Amino acid sequence: MKNWKASLIIVAGSFLFYACSSDDDLSFEQQNREVPAFSSDRAYNFIETQVAFGPRVPNSEAHVETINYLRDYFRDVAGQQNVFVQEFQQEVYGDTLTMYNLLASFGTQHEDRILLAAHWDSRPRADEDPNDPDSPILGADDGGSGVGVLMELASVFAENDVPIGVDIILFDGEDYGRSGDLNNYFLGARHWGNNPPVPGYNPRFGILLDMVGGVDAKFAKEGYSMQYAPNLVNELWSIAAELGHGEMFLDERGGRVADDHVVVQQTTGIPMVNIIHHTAGPDGQVNFPPYWHTHNDNMDIIDAETLQAVGDVVLELIYNRIPR
Repeated sequence: MKNWKASLIIVAGSFLFYACSSDDDLSFEQQNREVPAFSSDRAYNFIETQVAFGPRVPNSEAHVETINYLRDYFRDVAGQQNVFVQEFQQEVYGDTLTMYNLLASFGTQHEDRILLAAHWDSRPRADEDPNDPDSPILGADDGGSGVGVLMELASVFAENDVPIGVDIILFDGEDYGRSGDLNNYFLGARHWGNNPPVPGYNPRFGILLDMVGGVDAKFAKEGYSMQYAPNLVNELWSIAAELGHGEMFLDERGGRVADDHVVVQQTTGIPMVNIIHHTAGPDGQVNFPPYWHTHNDNMDIIDAETLQAVGDVVLELIYNRIPR
């Protein structure tokens, strides 16, 4: 994600979907359902495994190794028939990139569905690093953390029946663009939105997880999210406060961060919000953590407490706050 820039779809096409396309109809309340536990230790290990492959930049060996790892994992927890890898190619800066969106579906018996997403690629250049700006970064938080949380959530969904259908999508090519060039960011989200594997997919809402594992994380209420789905944002942040994570989920307006959720909303109309480590200055300028787009975005800055908070909030929402 960039300071200046400021699903799954059910893979079997025989399902129908009924959902709202705006936030106005979204309401939440306690359902008195049991909420399963989230393991930050397992989420941490999932991030560590991704980072061990190296920078997950399109056309690299690490990129291919990582998508194979993710495909095999989600097939194991969701079932092979419920996982789809959407391969596509795009020419960027004179290179033809081969990229992959991964889609996995849980609770396929439910017509009513929601979407969870993250990007799994890492940045091909460390723009903000004063010592080595031209080398790719490991992206432990920026890319790896959202995927790690979703992998752990997937294991929870596989072991505990979900009260609503949940579709997970991992977008590729989110972080490929050069600074200032929005057209070459969000490549996977844009391809998915314009080429839906299942036409007419219409979940109630979507949640994007981006940079959700860093130490001392601060999640302000991102500006586009408040525009697209304020009821969902406020419910998530209210849950966080109830669970004791109010110092992390700040009850304040953040900046407008262009990210995959903006592309999804623009191409599909799905109301989608972004949980992302950032704050905003008095002028609305987005402030990211100091390791953002540098080589310090490695496992040293991944914090189990942050992962736990994000996992707890999302599970509480899914299992105990969504009316049938």
